[in-house]
Amino acid sequence: MSARSVLQAVNKDKYDVTLIGITRSGRWLAGGDPLAALEAPAAAQAPGQERAHPAAEPGAVVEVHAASSASVQHLPDEMGGLDVVFPLLHGPYGEDGTVQGLLELADLAYVGSGVLGSAVAMDKDVAKRLLRADGIPVVDWELVRRAEILADVEAVVARIEARFTYPLFTKPANLGSSVGVIKAHDRAELTLALRESAQYDRRVLVEPGVDAREIEVSVLGNDDPVASVAGEIVPSREFYDYAAKYLDNASGLLIPAPLAPELADAARAIAVRAFKALDCAGLARVDFLLDRASGALYVNEINTIPGFTAISMYPKLWAASGVGYSELIDRLIALALERQAEKNGNAL
Repeated sequence: MSARSVLQAVNKDKYDVTLIGITRSGRWLAGGDPLAALEAPAAAQAPGQERAHPAAEPGAVVEVHAASSASVQHLPDEMGGLDVVFPLLHGPYGEDGTVQGLLELADLAYVGSGVLGSAVAMDKDVAKRLLRADGIPVVDWELVRRAEILADVEAVVARIEARFTYPLFTKPANLGSSVGVIKAHDRAELTLALRESAQYDRRVLVEPGVDAREIEVSVLGNDDPVASVAGEIVPSREFYDYAAKYLDNASGLLIPAPLAPELADAARAIAVRAFKALDCAGLARVDFLLDRASGALYVNEINTIPGFTAISMYPKLWAASGVGYSELIDRLIALALERQAEKNGNAL
């Protein structure tokens, strides 16, 4: 959806666009219509079983690289001479520094944060440690490893209960879209939640629940980033889980967020500080928890490739700040080229 939105809005008089798709099993597709190929039921088959969409020209969608293969085929002509890559890959293997590392090795300019910023922003535990070291407020947490949960989940629960009171949240350290995020109200639910979250990552965070409003700020730039107006998510469920984000279409977006001016300014300032603390670049959406009781503002997480459809929060916050969707794409591409030029100025 993000890719289709960008493709529709990008200035075709200024850019020649090459589409590159990646299937669930890591096969790279170029030529023909990779979007159609990815949307075909065959793309969801077991690794190695994907087929080109019937609507694509025979042979037009080709395998560039198979994750299970030790050899890399020559890139097709369509992929030669790229100036900028615009990754629209949300979550692991697209937003966590892995694809960014590949593009660094290829010496290609690309939109968004580099390897370091992408990796640390994706890892909730490491991000919290860096933010806290920079004096940026975060909700307290306990890190639990899957091996501990499998070995003695009761001991883990006892350790957590000695530190925090219910309700509690468990979440995989590296994931997105609230997948594997569970709210536990008692010991039985916490035991199940730990096991559920641990299915998605070998490291799990446990956080005390905060009765909070969910505030979001979009950040744009490289070394001198700027922040958009603040927005607010009004979840349709007990918290902003996967279903509330994508399935029931009932959550509300308030843009700008109904905040006192000084609080909105504080959120924008903290968002820029957090962006810099994690060495982000290009774009990021900084998500906050605003404690209803104390008024304290906590950074919840930083998304370096946030949802990017025309109706996603990141572009909508910039639209409310005077930067339209097509202009936003333009500025992100320019920032990618700026960053590549700076890298080219390194001595080695």
